[in-house]
Amino acid sequence: MNGIMKRTTTCIIALAMLFGSIVTANAYDGPKLKFRLAHTTPPGNHITLAYQKFADLVKEKSEGKIQVQVFPNAVLGSDRVLIEGAQRGSLEMAVSSTPNMANFAPDYQVFDLPYITSPKFQQNLYKALDSGDLGKYFDKVAHGIGLENIMWAEYGYRNFCAVSKEITNAKSLEGLKVRTTASPVEVDVAKALGMSPTPIAWGEVYTALQQGTIDSEGNTFPHLYGAKHNEVLRYAMYSYHNYGMQLGVANKKWWDSLDPKTQQVIREAAAEAVQYQRDVLYPENEKSAYEGFVKSGIKVHTLTDGEMDELKKLTRPVWDNYLNKLAPELVQMVQDTQK
Repeated sequence: MNGIMKRTTTCIIALAMLFGSIVTANAYDGPKLKFRLAHTTPPGNHITLAYQKFADLVKEKSEGKIQVQVFPNAVLGSDRVLIEGAQRGSLEMAVSSTPNMANFAPDYQVFDLPYITSPKFQQNLYKALDSGDLGKYFDKVAHGIGLENIMWAEYGYRNFCAVSKEITNAKSLEGLKVRTTASPVEVDVAKALGMSPTPIAWGEVYTALQQGTIDSEGNTFPHLYGAKHNEVLRYAMYSYHNYGMQLGVANKKWWDSLDPKTQQVIREAAAEAVQYQRDVLYPENEKSAYEGFVKSGIKVHTLTDGEMDELKKLTRPVWDNYLNKLAPELVQMVQDTQK
C-alpha cells in the first residue's frame, strides 16, 4: 500500500470512528418506559395528529425504549376528567383545552378574553410560550396544581356556528342557545352577545345539537368537522372570538421521578411535534375543514371589518369583569405578543 492510499485509509477509519462515537453519544441509553396520554380530539384533527407525531418521535428518539400509548377522541373522558386523572397520577399525561384548564387555575382564562390575541401575531405568541416569560409563568401555574407543562399544541380560533339560523353579524347571534365550555369568560362572552350559554362536555355536544338542547356552538372548524358536526350545522361565520391551545401536561410527581435522559427525549419530541403541527398540520386541517363545511352545504360568512369591530365592541366589557382576577403582568405579557 503506497503512502497516499495508507493516509486515505487512515482518514476513512478515523472518520468512521468519529461518526460512530457521535452516534453512540446521541443514542438513548436511559431506562425503558411506557406511559399513557389521553385527549378528546377526534380522528384526523391536527391536534390528534400532533400528539400521535409526539408519540412516534418519542419512540424513534428512544430507539423503541419509550412508548406512548395514545387514547384519542375522549375515550377516557372529558378534558376535566383527564386533567383530574393527571393530577391524581392515575394518568401520566393528559391534554386539555386552555378554557377547560381554567377550572383548575384561573390564570388560563387570560386566553379566553375576547380578541386578546389574533392570527396576525401568532408567531409572537408561540415564541413567548415556548421560550419566553409567558411560558415560564405558566410553568409555575402548572406546578401549583400538581402538573408539568409538556406541549403547547395549537387549538385555533373559535368561530360561531348554528343549526337553523343564518349568522352574519352580532345581531344575528342574539337568542341562540350556544354550547360553551365551563370557562366563566366564555360564558360571559356569550351573554355579552345576547346568547344563552350552556356549558356541555365536548363528548355530549353532537347529541345536544341533534336534540335541540342547543342550537349553536363556538369552536374551530377542524374540531367541528372532525367530530362530524357538519352533519347537523348549517351556518357558520369567521368570528375568531376566542383563542385556545390544547395543552399537554404530565403528573408532576411522575415527571420528576423520570430519568433526565427520558425527560430530554420527551421534551425534544414535544418541541418537534408542535412545530410540525403549527407549520404543516394546522394550516392543512383548517383548509380541509373549511372545504368540508362548504361541501356539506354549510353557509360560511366572512365578517367585514365593521361587523368584526361590532363584535369586539360588544365583548370588550367582559375584560372588565376579569382584569381584577388576573395578574396584571400576565395580561400584559399576552398583550405584548400582539405587536
